[in-house]
Amino acid sequence: MGKLRPEYRWLLPSALETRAHTRRSTRDWVIDALCFVIGYGFCVLATWDLLSDDVTVVPEWHYTPTWLVWVDFAVGTVIGVGLWWRRGRLLIPLAVFCAVASVFTVAGGPASLIVLFTVAVHRRFGVLAAFAVAGLVSNAIFPLLRPEDGRPYGQTVGWGAAFIIIVCLWGMVIRSRRQLVVSLRDRAERAESEQQLRVAQARSVERTRIAREMHDVLAHRISLLSLHAGALEIKPDATPDEVAKAAGVIRASAHQALQDLREVIGVLRADRSDGAPEPPQPTLGALPALAEESRSAGVKVNLDVRIEPAAVPDGTGRAAYRIVQEGLTNARKHAPGTSVRVAVAGSPADGLAIDIRNPWPIGGPSGAIPGTGTGLVGLTERALLAGGRLSHGRTPQNEFVLSAWLPWPPDKKTAERAGAAA
Repeated sequence: MGKLRPEYRWLLPSALETRAHTRRSTRDWVIDALCFVIGYGFCVLATWDLLSDDVTVVPEWHYTPTWLVWVDFAVGTVIGVGLWWRRGRLLIPLAVFCAVASVFTVAGGPASLIVLFTVAVHRRFGVLAAFAVAGLVSNAIFPLLRPEDGRPYGQTVGWGAAFIIIVCLWGMVIRSRRQLVVSLRDRAERAESEQQLRVAQARSVERTRIAREMHDVLAHRISLLSLHAGALEIKPDATPDEVAKAAGVIRASAHQALQDLREVIGVLRADRSDGAPEPPQPTLGALPALAEESRSAGVKVNLDVRIEPAAVPDGTGRAAYRIVQEGLTNARKHAPGTSVRVAVAGSPADGLAIDIRNPWPIGGPSGAIPGTGTGLVGLTERALLAGGRLSHGRTPQNEFVLSAWLPWPPDKKTAERAGAAA
């Protein structure tokens, strides 16, 4: 069981230690006052009747010495006053005192039953069983010390044992009910907390996914900016038209990069609880525009798409587009000036295969455009999440190859046709 709210801890087995440090509620004051009136009120009436030889309240006992009546009254007073502190740590000492005093006391009988009832409500069964047995033993000894006229010993013991058992069972029922209520309440609170945690985790996963998408876009845009700026730097004798064209591309790319950055910051700051739809993500149909954008930056891109982009599911198409985009970005970063070959092929039966190749740069990869070094790691994770695989490395033909395979689940129409054919 999880951590309970403080106002309900007193209902559990360890209630008394916690309850001793909490303030008494209005309900507690009412119940304690009622128990005190019942317990101590009977003590006063029984003592009065014993001293006046009146048998209207207590049965007709054998002659009771006056000193014993006053001792009985003192014991009943101690138990009655102790009822105010029975919820605290004094319960067990008070219960022990009642078990011993029940051997001879008449005035403290009802108060002793109230104490036994409190033990049944607030203590585990083993403790209650010990005090119940002690109460039954005291009940068996009591008729021997203070016999009742006109009533046999067995009847007196039987009635006393019945009262003890009823009080114990009643207290156990109340204890079980309270523990059930607390357990259900705690379970509901824990379920609500877990639901809130799942919602927060879902939001975090969604934000991370969107941020990863935007990372790919920003890396692509910024690499284009770097290439165009580098071209202007190494070619100071460029014509005004060439400079204007490069400046236009830089301006457009910078504007788009700022727009993308604004979107990702908005995603990370907002909870997206307004139900606003996300902008559509590019798929394989946007590959020609992506290749043309790289060509405008001076990268030789040979794009070979041997499938119908509209036939590829959107999820697979988005993952494939991001893989190609990151592959072109890596080629611009680490092998500027080389040609890049991009091949996309496949079928619903074989899956979607992506192959990106560029010659290994002479002298090793250059660090002209710095990067975090996590782009390929992110692509591998993306492919795995999509149910596919990704590999990359240098081939014996001195090429850098980035290859990926993604599953191509058939659409509903294809599945229906396959089912009809079967």
